[in-house]
Amino acid sequence: MRKTKKVLSLALASTMALSLAACGGGSGTDTTTTAAAESTTAAEAESTEAGEETTTAAENEASGDGFNLSVCLASEPQAIDPALNSAVDGAIMINHMFEGLTKWVDDGEGNAILAPGQAESFEKAENEDGTVTYTFKMRDGIKWSDGKDVTAGDFEYSWKRLANPDTAADYCYMIDMVKGYAEVADGSADPDTLAIKAIDDKTLEIVLTYDCPYFEEIVAFPSTFPVRQDMVEGNDEWTYDVATYIGNGPYKMKEWSHNAYIEVEKNENYYDYANLGPDTIRFALLDDENAMLAAYKSGELQFIENLPIDELPNYLASGELNVSDYLGTYYVCFNTEDEIFSDPKIRKAFSLVIDRNYIVDNVSQAGEVPATGFVPAGVNDAAGPGNDDFRTVGGEYYSVDEADYEKNCEEARALLAEAGYPNGEGFPTVEYLYNTADNHKKIGEALQNMWQEQLGVTVTLNNQDWNVFLENRKQGHYQIARNGWIADYNDPCTFLDMWYTDGGNNDAQYSNPDYDAQIDAAKATSVAEERMKAFHAAEDILIKDDSVLAPIYFYTQPNMLADDISGMYYTPLGYFFFGYTSKN
Repeated sequence: MRKTKKVLSLALASTMALSLAACGGGSGTDTTTTAAAESTTAAEAESTEAGEETTTAAENEASGDGFNLSVCLASEPQAIDPALNSAVDGAIMINHMFEGLTKWVDDGEGNAILAPGQAESFEKAENEDGTVTYTFKMRDGIKWSDGKDVTAGDFEYSWKRLANPDTAADYCYMIDMVKGYAEVADGSADPDTLAIKAIDDKTLEIVLTYDCPYFEEIVAFPSTFPVRQDMVEGNDEWTYDVATYIGNGPYKMKEWSHNAYIEVEKNENYYDYANLGPDTIRFALLDDENAMLAAYKSGELQFIENLPIDELPNYLASGELNVSDYLGTYYVCFNTEDEIFSDPKIRKAFSLVIDRNYIVDNVSQAGEVPATGFVPAGVNDAAGPGNDDFRTVGGEYYSVDEADYEKNCEEARALLAEAGYPNGEGFPTVEYLYNTADNHKKIGEALQNMWQEQLGVTVTLNNQDWNVFLENRKQGHYQIARNGWIADYNDPCTFLDMWYTDGGNNDAQYSNPDYDAQIDAAKATSVAEERMKAFHAAEDILIKDDSVLAPIYFYTQPNMLADDISGMYYTPLGYFFFGYTSKN
């Protein structure tokens, strides 16, 4: 017998865990409510479908000159194919040009919460065999940017494309809860066997192998957004041509001047077109923080994320710099297949001598918190909202108390000696890889100095442009590399399942059957306490036993927005939304 729960709104209170640092956390469990929907902004109001315009849209139209917004997130994106992107900057752009079954909307205070996207409702049914069936009903009037109808079949195609190993998507595992995924991913089954099916143009059915507590967030994640089969098939360059980069989101690509900017314009076929703000949004592509700040100060840019490190204290003190919550960890990644760093004793020694307090106080300087583990503070544990989070329950893997730093260094030197390099004698010169940016360079220099002074080893620094860096790190062409991970949803799984053997984002080339078993155990149960027990055991293996990573700090998100711009909203997953902004 099936237990069916009908959900009339996809805006779940649990999802705002992601306003978490500001709201004290949230629950990733299955909760049904309309409260979040009631708090969404006018941009999501049903009056849109009745043809009413908000003040923002009317004012912009009346201005004559239009409203053109310029922002800078990063340099040239590695990919803006929803299935192939794995970076936050690319995800922000994709969020403006595509839309999933659910989407992030403003809660009225600048925080993002989940609401209906391309689907207007869903039903969730628990089946006798333990599987769970989601049935999504598509919204009326949804269209691609060229005017063609968006159908449930577009989602079926796109999810099967994501799971298909031929696509080589780093984020293919994002839908590993879908029945049949494992067999498709390992190549033993045809992608058509994946349990997602368009019943008709308006109805999409997805069967999960277990009751995934964060599934409503997965369907708002860029990798699960639909793409058009006729644009994608047989065209590896489809994202580079305005004629083929067809999306279903609020904006559409107008121009891509490589290494200069990507400009998008309002999509006249979007169902909420009347409420959109800027006529165009230009994403400037820069990696020079000084150039970003100069462009912001001159008014050429209205939003920037990155400032020169030396400027941070002054802008923070003046109140011009906003520091937003950010669910993420900045860390050092070791190549576990490298001849030197295959030894966990060496990896642990390199981690222990990092003076995390020095880095956050004197280098990064944006209110970051020294990291005592990999999963950051603010991520839900079984305790639920308002109670201890995963980091508090998991505790500290090493002390970041300044008084204990020398003790950490003594332990590190002993480990290096056990590995055959007393006082660093005979240790070969190794390389630290980072992408071009002022803050990454200065952190690299600080690490280089700590490893030299405390371990007696020589580390050279190598910086590369963003795209080259990402590819080399992914392929394991490095020894030590800068890394950072931002949550894709509020659950420890987003930080821990990426280190599964052969995982698409497993840049450490790490493999441990015991670790994999804990991830498997966590994904095999819907019981919160059992899931968290397995995840804590996995983090113990990753950090305490194998020292695969050296966490440095838990992120904050510094940013600057021009005083005359309002209506931007944000989720601590790192996504900024500009589509409903207005000029004061």
